[in-house]
Amino acid sequence: MDVLIVDDEPLARDRLTRMVEKIDHCRVVAQVDTAAGALHAVRQHDPDVVLLDVRMPGADGLSAASGIAELEDPPAIIFCTAYDEYAVDAFGTEAVGYLLKPVKQSQLEAALGKTQKLNKVQLAALSERQPVRQQRSHISAKTRRGVELIPLHDVRFFIADHKYVTVHHVGGETLIDDTLKDLEGEFGNQFVRVHRNALVAVRHIEGMERASQGHYQIRLRDIEEKPIVSRRHVAKLRELMTQI
Repeated sequence: MDVLIVDDEPLARDRLTRMVEKIDHCRVVAQVDTAAGALHAVRQHDPDVVLLDVRMPGADGLSAASGIAELEDPPAIIFCTAYDEYAVDAFGTEAVGYLLKPVKQSQLEAALGKTQKLNKVQLAALSERQPVRQQRSHISAKTRRGVELIPLHDVRFFIADHKYVTVHHVGGETLIDDTLKDLEGEFGNQFVRVHRNALVAVRHIEGMERASQGHYQIRLRDIEEKPIVSRRHVAKLRELMTQI
C-alpha cells in the first residue's frame, strides 16, 4: 500500500513515516507540506492512501481533500490532526479516518486496515456491478469526417491525458468527449481501471508483465500498446486475472 504524507511539520511527517514503514506491505512514496503540494503529489505518485493534516499554511487540509476527491479514482484520505473540531467537516469530504495527534501505532494500523477492506469490497463488487443505463454497443467520436462509430468490442483501452480521453482500438486511436468516470460508470462490468488515467477491456487482457523500468504493464490482444499498471492496482489486477 502506497502512502502519501501531507503535514507542514517536518517532525510530524518523519514520525508518521516511521510508523507507516513498520506496517507490512506499506511504504511512504512521498512527503509534502502544503495542500497544493498534496494535489501534485497524488497526480505524480498515485498513492493508495493520503495521511492529511488539517491546519497548514495557505489552503488547509479540508480544501486539499475536496480537490483530491474530484480526481479520477482518488486515493483514500485519513486525516491526522491535533484538532477534533474539524471531524464533521472532514467526513463531509468522504475521508475514511480521522486520527488525533499524537497518532498511536495501533490507531494508524487500524485505519490503514480499513482502507484495505474497502478495496477488497470494491474488488468483490467488480464482477457484480451492473450498468446504470442501457450500454452502448459503439463509442462515438467527432472527427474531421463527421461522427465515427467505434465498436465496443474493438476497444482495447481508454486513457486520459489532462482534459482529453483517447480510445485505443484495433483501428488506431481516437479522441472522444467522454470522461473516464462516465465510461467506468457505464462499462464498469467490461473495463477495469489499471491506473488513475486508464481503463482496459477485461475480455482482451492477455497478461500482466513487469517492464524494464520496474513498473507493471498490461498486455492486450491485437494491439502493441501496453498500458501501465499503477502499484495500487497491481493486487486487484492479479485477483481479477484469476477469475478471467
